[in-house]
Amino acid sequence: MKQEFRTIVKPLRFRGTISHRQGVMMLGSCFSDNIGLRLRQACFDVDINPFGTLYNPASIACGIGAILKCRQYSIDDLFQEKGDNRWHSFSHHSEYSSVDSQLMLEKINQRVCEANKMLQRASTLIVTFGTAWVYKYAPTGKVVANCHKLPVSMFERSMMSIDEIVAMWKDVIADVKAINQSIQVIFTVSPIRHLRDGAHENQLSKSTLLLAINQLVREYEDVIYFPAYEIMNDDLRDYRFYASDMTHPSEVAVDYIYDIFSQSFFDDDTISLAEKCVKLSKRLMHIPMSDDQDAVARFVHSTNQLKTQLLQQYPFLEAAISKIK
Repeated sequence: MKQEFRTIVKPLRFRGTISHRQGVMMLGSCFSDNIGLRLRQACFDVDINPFGTLYNPASIACGIGAILKCRQYSIDDLFQEKGDNRWHSFSHHSEYSSVDSQLMLEKINQRVCEANKMLQRASTLIVTFGTAWVYKYAPTGKVVANCHKLPVSMFERSMMSIDEIVAMWKDVIADVKAINQSIQVIFTVSPIRHLRDGAHENQLSKSTLLLAINQLVREYEDVIYFPAYEIMNDDLRDYRFYASDMTHPSEVAVDYIYDIFSQSFFDDDTISLAEKCVKLSKRLMHIPMSDDQDAVARFVHSTNQLKTQLLQQYPFLEAAISKIK
């Protein structure tokens, strides 16, 4: 019998859960961005992090609450720090921060409305928890999604308990199902290590998240846990699978995790179509460097032909293909 020198995490048995005909909503840690961008490249109907990257269960829950209510943010929800002419939101990642508060609010509110429509029709909600540590803004006592590099003295740091996370997310799941009864929830824990919290504190945090999710999975038939954390830490137990910062997974590692993800949730037809879509996406995103204009024209023509053929056979891909840049 062949001996394996690594722990192999096998795909889950949920094939057919995700397809190109159904919407996917993704929120959470930047691992959501990594998987979400690969889904988008494969032309899935996916909405990725409408609030930008969110890390802790409380902030993600708050974001979903705002989406469900189709909340419209106002200037009262923004702030400026002395010496900084940009506006910020404690509910959003800094990618939304802007010197123009009106444009910032338009972008924020547009994304909330888009996410609301997606959440109502999506077949799957994928949530990635990054850390159980939360920061509360001292003047209000509210948990923030992003500290925007404000002085640490302005925040109170604490770790959410397992019971807090479970109770909060039972309410979230109930609220989501009130507008979309058939939606399935897939939880993951980000394999990205938050070493600024300390190595031991990071392990406590990840363990808290894992135990909370495990309890939710046990209580709901349509709540699933995908082991991205275990794949990274057990199957890919080697620093060569990390980026240069030694905390984030490398592109090779993310590709490997995504492959197990696809084998877990796509059926054979979906996998085949995804491969065709990736081929088209790479051509659409390619910028020809040749000064041979005839060659460039041939490339553009063949790409358009491939796009037309794909849309003729799969017209439901039109919206997803239009988002490829």
